[in-house]
Amino acid sequence: MGSIRCRPDTGLLFFDFRYRGQRCREQSTLPDTPENRRKMAKVLKKIEGEIESGTFNYQQAFPGSRNASKLDDGINSPQEIAAPKNLSSAALPQRKETPTFSSFSQTWFNEQSVGWRRTYVTTVRQILDKHLIPHFGEREVSSIRREDILSFRSQLAKVRGRKEDSQLSARRINAITLVLRQVLNEAADRFDFSTPALRIKPLKVKKSDVQPFSLDEVKRIISTVRADFKNYYTVRFFTGMRTGEVDGLKWKYVDFERRVILIRESFVAGEQEDNTKTLQSQREIQMSALVWQALKDQYEATGNIGEMVFCNRDGKTLDTNNVTKRVWYPLLRYLNLPQRNPYQTRHTAATLWLAAGENPEWIARQMGHATTEMLFKVYSRYVPNLTRRDGSAFERLLAGSFGGQEIASSQEVRHGTV
Repeated sequence: MGSIRCRPDTGLLFFDFRYRGQRCREQSTLPDTPENRRKMAKVLKKIEGEIESGTFNYQQAFPGSRNASKLDDGINSPQEIAAPKNLSSAALPQRKETPTFSSFSQTWFNEQSVGWRRTYVTTVRQILDKHLIPHFGEREVSSIRREDILSFRSQLAKVRGRKEDSQLSARRINAITLVLRQVLNEAADRFDFSTPALRIKPLKVKKSDVQPFSLDEVKRIISTVRADFKNYYTVRFFTGMRTGEVDGLKWKYVDFERRVILIRESFVAGEQEDNTKTLQSQREIQMSALVWQALKDQYEATGNIGEMVFCNRDGKTLDTNNVTKRVWYPLLRYLNLPQRNPYQTRHTAATLWLAAGENPEWIARQMGHATTEMLFKVYSRYVPNLTRRDGSAFERLLAGSFGGQEIASSQEVRHGTV
């Protein structure tokens, strides 16, 4: 199946299709717009129909094209183009053989995994072994079509999920399809065929449920939690650290003198990771007075046990699942608070910083975000509820410049007393 593509250097659209076993690209003078893509798609559909029926004339479709002289080869009649029986098959251009998906995906994996985190290596390996190779393994990479990918994706929607009576989530299906697309795109570049993964949009994913705690709820949790976990949750609530970051925190990364926490490692899937989630994740978090004191108290408790800040009696890293099940959820039930996962402590830090009026760029750096987009997209909607600001800050600004009489009148209008 052919496609309409855009040249990055000129911004113009071109046809990309296969004819008589060869890949053909024909340039247009049309800029890349949705309307032009629709027009060219109709032409391409007609071309492919003529190729299938054996009536396609390259010279007529693309006058002056260099491909026409090579591919038409003086054969213009439908009978000759359709390859008559007395024409030797050896005289026709043969499709180049390409490796099987199983073979090439292994090559791709070996080359790409060098720069991946250990956890992502495991994730991709599982996707290949469990889903992609069993389905596409023995097929040549060049034989896989767009409709094959869409059919495979629809089958994934019926696969059983982790929980009983559930199917794979849209997020998981997108992750599996992404690996498939990456393999096929690389194969298409190497073996010169049109990738079938073009214009396959990811499934829509439901937004993550962000449920930060209010400041009053945070105070209740910290004042009620077991004494040996008070410092742990104080740090989580007021630093915005990810679970793996706080669980993997070592004393050598706690700088009491400068009052900063250095995020350099993370504890993921039972092992310590030297590299964090993203480049921006390697950061310095400023300690508030509350966090500084909590870490000082924690040092008195575990500073002589080992290198980990938060650890068990043997100095080993905390078992996250065990802490969640035996400390976190029972505490929420005891306080009659809705059950929320511990990651909400990170969301809480972001909303509290915003509510306090901190600079969004500073907050983004504390959180390990590349930009402030995440703050305004996810967290800002919680700020009015936390600060109860409904224009009163603007009223105070005007009061300082215009005096109290005008402001009083405007407030009367707002509250319907005039």
